[in-house]
Amino acid sequence: QVQLVESGGGLVQAGGSLRLSCVASGTIYTINGMGWYRQTPGKQREFVAAITSGGRTKYEDSLKDRFTISMGNAKNTVQLQMNSLKPEDTAVYYCNAAEPGTIVPDLKEFAYWGQGTPVTVSS
Repeated sequence: QVQLVESGGGLVQAGGSLRLSCVASGTIYTINGMGWYRQTPGKQREFVAAITSGGRTKYEDSLKDRFTISMGNAKNTVQLQMNSLKPEDTAVYYCNAAEPGTIVPDLKEFAYWGQGTPVTVSS
């Protein structure tokens, strides 16, 4: 069973930066697609960014100028660099990962989810 553990969330002032990380465990196979979503109370979880092991990326249009997703140097890890943070970026950020060893034809929602890491941006 794949387990995802996020880290890097916290409290930051508006205009600051945070780097989220997600590590997947429980598999010997490569996870070929990973991504990030976020959720605020009372709202649906929304897509932030996703990436394939081959480097193909997809972003929520309104975030692509400030957020950068990358696969980590270690296998089955993904980061999200968030710059110029705004109070409206405050949310719980969730890591999302595809079934290990499978081809990822498109960057839509994957099968596995982490527990989330909270990000709070103060004004």
